[in-house]
Amino acid sequence: MPSRSHSRDGTAGVPAGATSGVASESDSASASRERTRQRVVEAAIDLLTRGGRDAVTTRAVADAAGLQPPAIYRLFGDKEGLLDAVVEYGFGAFIATKHIDPDPPDLIEDLRAGWDVAVEFGLANPALFTLMYAEPTRTASPAFKAGMEMLMGRIRRLAAGGWLRVDEELAAQIIHATARGAVLTWLSVPEDRRDPALLSTLRESMVAAVTRQQPAVRDAGPAGAARALRARLPEQTILSSAERHLLREWLNRLAADG
Repeated sequence: MPSRSHSRDGTAGVPAGATSGVASESDSASASRERTRQRVVEAAIDLLTRGGRDAVTTRAVADAAGLQPPAIYRLFGDKEGLLDAVVEYGFGAFIATKHIDPDPPDLIEDLRAGWDVAVEFGLANPALFTLMYAEPTRTASPAFKAGMEMLMGRIRRLAAGGWLRVDEELAAQIIHATARGAVLTWLSVPEDRRDPALLSTLRESMVAAVTRQQPAVRDAGPAGAARALRARLPEQTILSSAERHLLREWLNRLAADG
């Protein structure tokens, strides 16, 4: 007869090994659910790619994934939940295309390369890209935020080198807006009227808007030096928290004056 464990109050407990068995079954069920979710998302992306957003109906996705429509609601809540999962997948796929060099030999060329990667992803995945950026609420995606952190890393390196012309947050908005605008504009133009110069011109306009031709720390004015020092401020340990806060306020004022 199998042994039984007993709790401290003397009642019979779970048979030895049963707890690990329950956990194993739970893990297996969770893994199976995740595989099913992935299959549904991939089916939705395939329909989106071939027929646009209107083709992504719960019934069509369920049929493509080999499921009954109620399964979609159990897995994602509703169609919007499914689309959110598709968008999250898209942002994750986009991040996977990025290559981040922590110490690039040329910061400006690194900026250009990052912009090109974003545009190339959009042109290669037009329907998915449009869905990703069609609604502002989609940017709450964790993968989107991770991508923006990667972009901010590039911008901080520019600031630390004295190359940044504008505030870091504004630079991020300009870079993001020009890449997204380039893709959506390109896709809106009939194929026989698309001019590659549109993309290169927008990229160079972005570079000119957010960077200087020479590092500003070599200039006589204090604004560039303030931006460079501000970018390095979080790395400093000599100053107290209150001192860093006060210094950042001063640097913000100096950086804004130029």
